[in-house]
Amino acid sequence: MYRNMADDIKPLLTTITEDKSTHLERTKVKPESNSRRPFYVPPRNLHGNADQQEQVTQEASAMNSRIQYYSKLTTTHKTLVPPDHVIPAEEEIYIYSPLGSALQFESSTDGFGKNPSIVTIFSIWNTMMGTSILSLPWALKEAGFTLGIILLILMNMLMLYCCYRVLTSRQTVAHIDTSSWEFPEVCKYYFGSFGQWSSLLFSLISLFGAMIVYWVLMSNFLFNTGKFIYNYVHNITEVGHVLSTNGSSKVICPNPPGIHQRNSTDMFVVVSNDTALHEFQEWWNKTNTVPFYLILLLLPLLGFKSASFFARFNNLGTVSVFYLIVLVTLKAGRQGFHLEFHWFESVNNFVAEFRSSFPHMTGVLALAFFIHNCIITLMKNNQHQENNVRDLSIAYLLVGLTYLYVAVMTFAAFPSPALSKECIEPNFLDNLPSSDIMAFISRVFLLFQMTTVYPLLGYLIRVQLLGQLFGKAYPSFLHVFVLNVVVVCTGVLVAKFYPNIGGIIRYSGATCGLAFVFVYPSLIHMMSLHGRGRLSWPSAIFHSFLIGLGVANLIAQFLI
Repeated sequence: MYRNMADDIKPLLTTITEDKSTHLERTKVKPESNSRRPFYVPPRNLHGNADQQEQVTQEASAMNSRIQYYSKLTTTHKTLVPPDHVIPAEEEIYIYSPLGSALQFESSTDGFGKNPSIVTIFSIWNTMMGTSILSLPWALKEAGFTLGIILLILMNMLMLYCCYRVLTSRQTVAHIDTSSWEFPEVCKYYFGSFGQWSSLLFSLISLFGAMIVYWVLMSNFLFNTGKFIYNYVHNITEVGHVLSTNGSSKVICPNPPGIHQRNSTDMFVVVSNDTALHEFQEWWNKTNTVPFYLILLLLPLLGFKSASFFARFNNLGTVSVFYLIVLVTLKAGRQGFHLEFHWFESVNNFVAEFRSSFPHMTGVLALAFFIHNCIITLMKNNQHQENNVRDLSIAYLLVGLTYLYVAVMTFAAFPSPALSKECIEPNFLDNLPSSDIMAFISRVFLLFQMTTVYPLLGYLIRVQLLGQLFGKAYPSFLHVFVLNVVVVCTGVLVAKFYPNIGGIIRYSGATCGLAFVFVYPSLIHMMSLHGRGRLSWPSAIFHSFLIGLGVANLIAQFLI
């Protein structure tokens, strides 16, 4: 869900639009508002689209001083607002975002933004599509086929409603121009510094969790890719001693039920007495060596000051998702459907339709449908703001259908009773051998795409954390290097000792979902209604119930 973030995370001089009515309201800010920001921005935070440094002129600095002077007068009397001739023209106004980047206003005559609805809908779909799609068949197995489908539909609706509350949260703030606000600023308005820092904490948790998942998956994909290439070049035939189906479209069970998870390097007996091959297996190990090799590639990439280069490859995520859909469709067409319905007990290698481990799926879905921390930014660029709710609903519908298709097709086509449905892995590509050519292509796509996204996630962590602590995203080489080493070492340790992406995804999803999905949107909505004297008992009970669901979802991840 953190893949398409070029407009959200790089501290470039980006463009957002503001209609005329909003500009007029900006010049009429009420005296109790102290949200006006100086438009003067230090040169280090200004970068044009061509990455050229822009210098702040002496006139701009003087204008900044005059606006600050008038702003101080405004706090004493409402008639002392800055006159129109003091306020700079729209194309000269800069504001600070919560992450320290510089945003420039640009008037728009054709609407609030420039993107038509179809572009906005696809942007949301593309942003939400992430690594969670690989774990959905496993999550469906954990909940049971019938209950899993029900939960996916319900979570889709629930996450959509909470996302709608985030999108409309700025409108609950009266007498203040919130056109440039993001959701953390709304949290700060209602909850003070606690809201600001807690929202930052949960945002960092979601980003950190995503980076750990990426490291585990990249280790997996790099291992299988290297293994495929080595075996192909040396014409080596593998004879599997793990459970598998026969035929050309082979499906394997790397970790049969009741057997402790094994090292995938030992999953195959190789028909060869070559000493070089055994040496290759020793040095090319999924958990003992490959995660460390990634350090040589990714640690230097994390040190880039600008993320604009990596943002150019975001469309690879779309290609990867479409290829996964094609892969699932073709495999299902070859395997056929294998379903038996046993409501509460697993029989003949088929799992029950309703299982007590269903919180595993709700945890995964909390991250799969998570876009709440950037939905305001995405919707700002929508040309017709009156269609925001409709476009958001359509996007969630398309995401839900995509997830449902991949999860149901993969689960239904898994060859049972030859193999137990319990064999479905948290990364369903692990059920395909490394010699599978379609799986190899998919792993290469995903490996390259994740290699370009990983520095973007690291850059956003750097901007949020170091920006809050030191006031700038790159205080010094030493600060950035220490942060990057901590992030990388955490990924290596998790990939070595706990390479279960299903568990990492559900823990991360339930944690960040607790704040951004369930607690903050519901509390802000109830506080807004209460402040206007419009909070009813049904609304209070319903939104309190949502908060309870978020808490229960998080606790259940550690109990089941």
